[in-house]
Amino acid sequence: MGKVDSFEDLEVWKRAVELTINVYEIIHSCKDYGLKDQMQRASVSIASNIAEGYDRQTNKEFVHFLYIAKGSCAELQTQLYISFRLNYISITHYEALNKEINTVSKMLYKLIQYRKSQHPIPSTPYPVPRTQYPEPSTPNLQR
Repeated sequence: MGKVDSFEDLEVWKRAVELTINVYEIIHSCKDYGLKDQMQRASVSIASNIAEGYDRQTNKEFVHFLYIAKGSCAELQTQLYISFRLNYISITHYEALNKEINTVSKMLYKLIQYRKSQHPIPSTPYPVPRTQYPEPSTPNLQR
């Protein structure tokens, strides 16, 4: 991977944009406007969340938005399956889009793992102070 100066340099963002264009082209004549709208929104959400996360201030936020983008891949994959089962798209289009979604999802997973390994994210939202507490005193039970 070359130098990355903006989200537009990320290969996963480029692939997500191509995926969105392909979704729009394949479902353009679908008359089920509810499903069509959901598929368009989910596909747009993938590239949009990669971009938004990249421009956030922290690595933690970036990773969070990458997870959202990955979730949108699963959402789109489900909607794609439903559209295929309803015979809105052909098996050829289903297989091609499904392959693209899997590729983008795997790329997101690898980027998430890379970002987490390069910039570990604490498990708590704030640092936990290491305060030394005195040992509890035991009561004197002698009479």
